[in-house]
Amino acid sequence: MADDDTKRRRPDEMSLAELREEIESIDREMVELIARRTYVAETVARVKEEKDMPTTDEGQEQRVMDRAGENAERFDVDANLVKAIFRLLIELNKVEQRESR
Repeated sequence: MADDDTKRRRPDEMSLAELREEIESIDREMVELIARRTYVAETVARVKEEKDMPTTDEGQEQRVMDRAGENAERFDVDANLVKAIFRLLIELNKVEQRESR
């Protein structure tokens, strides 16, 4: 499929094979975004360690969760699902931060 959104067909106009191909593409993009987020989180961890800051910042975590919920509503996605995914990402980043210290 073309990368240009104007050339994309609507999902209800696509065959099952095309739909699966689209999901595969989205999955790759999601993994890429998780990798980018993890890299930035690792950089945050180094900064925290250099500045002798605690691993956990509950205020920041709450802001991330609030944004996740707002974005879920904006894109009409189940907010509980989105928040669960972000909670998992946050917890995994915290584990990595603790292990690297």
